[in-house]
Amino acid sequence: MRPLPSQAPLFSTPPTIAIVTVTCNAANVLAGLIGSMRAQTERNFEWIVVDGASTDETIEIIKAAGDLVSTWISEPDFGIYDALNKAIHLSTSDYYLVLGADDRLLPDAMAQYRRHATVSGADLVTASILLDGRVSAGKLGRSWWNGMFAYVSGHSVGTLIRRSLHDRFGYYSRRFPVAADMYFIKTTCMSPDVRVHQADFVAGKHGKAGVSSVDKAATFCDCFRVQLETEPRKLLQILLFIVKLIWRMPALIRSSSLQRKTSLESAKK
Repeated sequence: MRPLPSQAPLFSTPPTIAIVTVTCNAANVLAGLIGSMRAQTERNFEWIVVDGASTDETIEIIKAAGDLVSTWISEPDFGIYDALNKAIHLSTSDYYLVLGADDRLLPDAMAQYRRHATVSGADLVTASILLDGRVSAGKLGRSWWNGMFAYVSGHSVGTLIRRSLHDRFGYYSRRFPVAADMYFIKTTCMSPDVRVHQADFVAGKHGKAGVSSVDKAATFCDCFRVQLETEPRKLLQILLFIVKLIWRMPALIRSSSLQRKTSLESAKK
């Protein structure tokens, strides 16, 4: 990770922050996210929710959280990144933080993010996250091996992003159905004039119900595509893909079998 320049520009006033959340039939987990947001020591943020035409009680839960929700829409979309792009367009804040419906913030997360963004003036502020019961700060270095985790702890929960970066680097690409966040963060962080600040706090718990956690085969392949496109040594990325495929084959098979079982059970309902 590149260190901040010694004279990083500071905000004269604290920057504004938006939380953006994409939902689709998330009624069983959304209440927990709302509870963690209500528990924030600082609630000066906008919350933008883009729902993908849910058919369960998600919309009713969103409406009931009117004290937190700044803007929400519900309509069909082309996947999570299309919905995220809609949310970013709806935001008016300086920075945004992505939270999935099953993510949870620790009580001082928003206050800490604002403090670090104000003091550092960085384009991205990355904090540690709780992942699988342990604290993770990312791998920090060697993007050829670690992908976006060479720069940040994770996209959701763990990284505050300056919204204007999308004016320079584009929005989340629909070319990567599962790893568009990795492509955007890598493309952004590999630019020499983009500044990343590593903050010394734990922001919250990363959920495990998202596509990248559930569909491991799709995530594995999409991440390889990102690595192949963003790293200069293409042959090395192909060799690493083969090694990682052999190493992760048992987990990929288990994941695919579980997904098929879940799909068959859902089809019977």
